[in-house]
Amino acid sequence: MPSSNSPSPAADIASGALPTAASKAFPADFVWGVATSAFQIEGAHDADGKGPSIWDTFCRQPGAIADGSNGDVACEHYARLDQDLDLIRDLGVDAYRFSVSWPRVRPTGDGAWNEAGLAFYERLVDGLLARGLKPYLTLNHWDLPQALQDRGGWGDRATVDRFVEYAVGIARRLGDKVVSIATHNEPWVVAQLGHEMGVFAPGLKDRKLAAQVSHHLLLSHGLAVSAMRTLGVKAALGIVLNMAPMYPATESDADRAAARLEDGKLRRWYMDPLFDGRYPQDVLDHLGDDAPRVQAGDMERIRVPIDFVGINYYSRGMVSAEGPVDAKRSGLPLTDMGWEIYPQGLTDLLVSVHRDYPGAKRLYVTENGGAFPDPLGSDGRVHDADRTGYLDTHIAAVGDAIARGVPMGGYMVWSLMDNFEWASGYEKRFGIVHVDYATQRRTPKDSALAYRDFVLGRRAARQG
Repeated sequence: MPSSNSPSPAADIASGALPTAASKAFPADFVWGVATSAFQIEGAHDADGKGPSIWDTFCRQPGAIADGSNGDVACEHYARLDQDLDLIRDLGVDAYRFSVSWPRVRPTGDGAWNEAGLAFYERLVDGLLARGLKPYLTLNHWDLPQALQDRGGWGDRATVDRFVEYAVGIARRLGDKVVSIATHNEPWVVAQLGHEMGVFAPGLKDRKLAAQVSHHLLLSHGLAVSAMRTLGVKAALGIVLNMAPMYPATESDADRAAARLEDGKLRRWYMDPLFDGRYPQDVLDHLGDDAPRVQAGDMERIRVPIDFVGINYYSRGMVSAEGPVDAKRSGLPLTDMGWEIYPQGLTDLLVSVHRDYPGAKRLYVTENGGAFPDPLGSDGRVHDADRTGYLDTHIAAVGDAIARGVPMGGYMVWSLMDNFEWASGYEKRFGIVHVDYATQRRTPKDSALAYRDFVLGRRAARQG
């Protein structure tokens, strides 16, 4: 735990503003929050009985992580829990979205549960509730137990059953305390980046395997939701998907067709099974013999009613039949990840999801934010005007979607604090709170102050 004389992040919070977004009309019950994931912030990689995850293993592959780092220490959130919960409270938000580390609570993915790990998340949830914050829990934010990977991981249908057991175990412990449970975060990333492109854990390159992994992830989602409903959990149940609207680079038929296929691979491949009980035919045709094996009854199991869909949005996709399109082509500003800043894409995406999937009763923006260099200034603060502007325009984009009839439930900034950014290591900073990794000091950036003042201002207006 941090010592009693550790600097208080609350003392660092001054003031800021998000002027454009403040003019947008959001529902009175709209939830404002911040988000993180377990592997990116917790550290304590082998503490108190935690088992290794596929990301612990992947980080140790030479060249896998840009700066050669790993998640062993990360932000020391496991040891600094109370300090970080105070930080979230002092940002004035309504909610905190976090994930549970499967190998921390059940080290081998099956077998004995780890009471120390379960107790940590119970302390986290109880600490949020004590501070008036709503807990939004994600079950799988990519850190599969390595022991399950050794038996085939998400490519093995048996992992579906192990995930359902895990979901039920967490729901029994926390399901009546948390507001929301999402089964998976961005299954596209697990399947495509982890199993086809090989740039994320577990680092495999097999298109047929990736397609099968995507099916097992969706099947495990449906079965877990049904099992948790049978258990009688009070939390809202859903899933979180990464999406980007796909625009053709030109109005040519070839570019239009290419953009349609990319939309199918990213968005419709996951949303069609969830709401229509089928995979999109154009993507099945594209996969050919690499299409997943689907057993009788699978699609009905996937298509269970859910309470929400979480959408993670960072940028749009620009698609050409001739090959990749340089993000610099539009002349718009880019984030430190090289991603184009395009808030209109968020409005377009939310409107299209609502139009195409009326069964999605409630949508949340569960991640949105930008990576910027963020050096500490001579005054000891981080003046991240680029990020403040990014959040301002994207929150306004959500307001535009609401004005067009989209049933939005909330908005979560990614991320609460700088952290381990997967294959980029610690080189990219998404946090609204700066982390000095040498000292673990947290310093709210100007964007945090602006977001806090915006949220508090809206709350005051509602109460007035």
